[in-house]
Amino acid sequence: MFENLSERLERSFKILKGEGKITEVNVAETLKDVRKALLDADVNYKVAKSFTDTVKEKALGQDVLTSVRPSQLMVKIVHDELAALMGGEAVELELKGRPSVILMSGLQGSGKTTMSGKLALMLKNKKHRRPLLAACDVYRPAAIDQLTVLGEQIEVPVYKEEGNKNPIEIALNAIKEAKAKNHDVVIIDTAGRLAVDEQMMREIAAIKDAVDPDQILFVVDAMTGQDAVNTAKEFNDRLDFDGVVLTKLDGDTRGGAALSIRTVVNKPIMFVGTGEKLEALDVFHPARMADRILGMGDIVSLVERAQEQFDEEEARKLTKKLARNQFDFNDFLAQIAQIKKMGNIKDLMGMIPGVGKQIKDLDIDDNAFKSVEAIIYSMTPYERSHPEAINGSRRQRIAKGSGTNIQEVNRLLKQFEQTRKMMKNVANMPMGKMGMPKFRR
Repeated sequence: MFENLSERLERSFKILKGEGKITEVNVAETLKDVRKALLDADVNYKVAKSFTDTVKEKALGQDVLTSVRPSQLMVKIVHDELAALMGGEAVELELKGRPSVILMSGLQGSGKTTMSGKLALMLKNKKHRRPLLAACDVYRPAAIDQLTVLGEQIEVPVYKEEGNKNPIEIALNAIKEAKAKNHDVVIIDTAGRLAVDEQMMREIAAIKDAVDPDQILFVVDAMTGQDAVNTAKEFNDRLDFDGVVLTKLDGDTRGGAALSIRTVVNKPIMFVGTGEKLEALDVFHPARMADRILGMGDIVSLVERAQEQFDEEEARKLTKKLARNQFDFNDFLAQIAQIKKMGNIKDLMGMIPGVGKQIKDLDIDDNAFKSVEAIIYSMTPYERSHPEAINGSRRQRIAKGSGTNIQEVNRLLKQFEQTRKMMKNVANMPMGKMGMPKFRR
């Protein structure tokens, strides 16, 4: 997402490179290009014009320090205004009820049911809540089955009533069920349509009046571009929702919805879906998104994702094994599993400052670890624990069992040995150099 916009903005800032100062002429030329870039990214015309007018006003009012180039100053101003345009600060869910009720709204195909599952998993794992999913989409074929499967995958119960076509009754009964079984959050998955219609609006408004939700979330597919903004406005006029959830931000979308929706409906973007996995749901941070749009990466989010998979006790054990040169293929598999849980590989690499632009044209397969895992799983338990025992005949057997060739097995063993030596050296560094204790063998 935003790759094209990032490129266009970078080209726009080049107009100011080499300039000694900011003037009305060179700012106007730069911002004309910025406005075109925003419009090409499907940003609302009024939003794009207001944005560039604000940037121009601030840029012309700035004194450029001798240590700061005009292009750098313009990047800073655009960054701050982009963050403000998208809401400025991250917004948390306000869940005060017992149980708290979250009403999910949106068009059919926006990813509402999947997002209900993702949100339940996030609340369960990160907020230590006990969510209950309520299947209130009684029209779409297999909608209830889809939610049931999602509930089983994340180990969250789903309340459903076979044969009942009254979503208001189902929602109210789900809340009763939550109270009886000590669930502290109820997430209500409602029906959608292919387009906004009066019947759908009346129904979801009636559900809202009946259950009095703590939070109403509007789920919208970011790939629908400006239509997403128009649909959000219609839903907001009827529901007065609390926040927006943007899905498919990992897709090939121009990103205009994320930049326009906050201004048009005056409601925050609260969550973004960043992949197909059920863990791929992030809190929306406007400043971090502005970083990514301007090619600055998002190292804070990368660290947060790593910390979510970080187990302090396991890390201590691993550090001791590294120092004693006991790191084996079982540990290697565990590290791969943690990396995979963090999300899409290309998305993760794009969070590293300066890397996103270099890999934008690369096709990075999310199954890149498959052949490595196949080789390791073809080893015996003894071989995984004792890599040094893998001789020529064992390598041939492993290659045959994993569907790879001897060259790939040799390459993995060589890379593993190099990694093990490097990690041992790091683990044995004194506290003063690496900030970690030195373990004795």
